[in-house]
Amino acid sequence: MADAVSAGTRAATALTVVLLTVGGPFAVAAPAWAGTAVPTRAAVADETLTITSSAAEAARNQVLRIAKSGLPAELRTSAWNALRSTLGDAAIEAWLAPGGGYDLAKQRLRDARTRNRLFCERVVTTHTAEFSPWVHAAAATAVGGTDADRAAFVQTGYAQAQQYDREARAADTAHQQEVADRERDFVRVLAEDDPGQEVRTAAQWALQPGATDADVAEFFGYGWATGATLDLEGYRLRVADTETRRHHALTLLIRKAVAAEEALKDAADTAQARAEAQAAWHAVTNHSEAAGQAWLAEQLAATAQAANWQSIAAAAAAAADSIWQNIAGPAQANQDHWTQERLAAAESAAYWQNMLAHAQDGENRVTN
Repeated sequence: MADAVSAGTRAATALTVVLLTVGGPFAVAAPAWAGTAVPTRAAVADETLTITSSAAEAARNQVLRIAKSGLPAELRTSAWNALRSTLGDAAIEAWLAPGGGYDLAKQRLRDARTRNRLFCERVVTTHTAEFSPWVHAAAATAVGGTDADRAAFVQTGYAQAQQYDREARAADTAHQQEVADRERDFVRVLAEDDPGQEVRTAAQWALQPGATDADVAEFFGYGWATGATLDLEGYRLRVADTETRRHHALTLLIRKAVAAEEALKDAADTAQARAEAQAAWHAVTNHSEAAGQAWLAEQLAATAQAANWQSIAAAAAAAADSIWQNIAGPAQANQDHWTQERLAAAESAAYWQNMLAHAQDGENRVTN
């Protein structure tokens, strides 16, 4: 796996070089009107309308992305409600704003009933019927039950079902899978070097003092998949948080810059008005450039994760008759998930690159 991570890192580094040399998020674009006469008021109006419309469309797309994402239902439902509002862009702006619909939906994620439901859903996904039949069945029943059923599963049902599964695996001598030293060594590497914090924690737990072969087998059976799911969930929620804030801030910064540029046309104190317009557009430039840098970093992280899970899927396929078979399906699924995250990050980086070019156009216009 370490070789796979290195390969992912090398690929990510090569990607960085390509983006930096052929037009990545930090590329400095020449103004759209460079080399021509000073733009007319009509041309300036068209350009400011373009950047304003682009920001509004991107904000709507961000809400749509959340609505279609793998994020919890509370966020997805709230996003769809904002998209369907008859208030249009105003509803989108209000939803993205601090204290708006997104934040209110996030607050609902902290409700005990929601946390119990999410836990039960995660257990159904990560504990297969083949390796953990008791846990899988109990979790599925809880998901389809009441809030009280899910609370009971979280409090006592999960641990009880786990014990039943452990006893059944211990008694099934005909199908017991031996944990070889190489598997334990592999878990030790994951505990130190895996790109996901939750996977590292799960691996460390499997190797804690006093741990047995059964603990390592459970790591392969569901602990690894659980850690990977938590890492993916955490990544998705984190990038949703930051991008939501970025789009709301962009809307406000562009509104201020457009107003400052408009005020420059008939200002009594031209120097002061020009300085204010320059500062306003420069703020948009800085914001867009920082967002591009952040998304390039996310792209590299997702690339490394996808490469890591590709390596794990290959290892599981090569050892299909051992405890590796338990991670084969989750490994392929995680490779697919992280590949999609990489593509989404590249799309976001491209958007902020384009916004950076528009912002630099604004700066150049008010400077001349």
